[in-house]
Amino acid sequence: MIQHAMNDPLQPHEPWMRAALRQAILAYEQDEVPVGAVIVQNGRIIGEGYNQRETLRDPTAHAEMIAITQAAETLNSWRLIDCTLYVTLEPCPMCAGAIVQSRIPCVIYGTPDPKGGACHTLYTITDDERLNHRAVVMGGVMRDDCAMLLKQFFAEQRAKGKK
Repeated sequence: MIQHAMNDPLQPHEPWMRAALRQAILAYEQDEVPVGAVIVQNGRIIGEGYNQRETLRDPTAHAEMIAITQAAETLNSWRLIDCTLYVTLEPCPMCAGAIVQSRIPCVIYGTPDPKGGACHTLYTITDDERLNHRAVVMGGVMRDDCAMLLKQFFAEQRAKGKK
């Protein structure tokens, strides 16, 4: 039986969330909303991504979507059944749907998203019994660090007259 991060209380979440934060910083440096994600399987990162909506001019270019695509390519399978997704911001409805579709069993996020969170805050897509897959979700890992990066980014954007 495969052990997932949520099932193992000794599993350290901070190193993986730090890796997701490094991805978020890459987004920040490109003037993208600083959200980062990594997908971990058996103690190694198999997919990573950061928001690239502006750069790619693609509304689906969220950190989670890019990481999911990369992980699926790494595994040569769309089923990410023994993986854990770490993301700095609670996934939106699109990303929560992709989590369900890719069968990711465990999601760890940093800070909740009061305007678009689809795992706990506004919706519970990843835990909807009407769907064919559910994920165990835990929020709040390195919450302050994840939130601070977003707050700083949006403060700078407002100061520039953007967003």
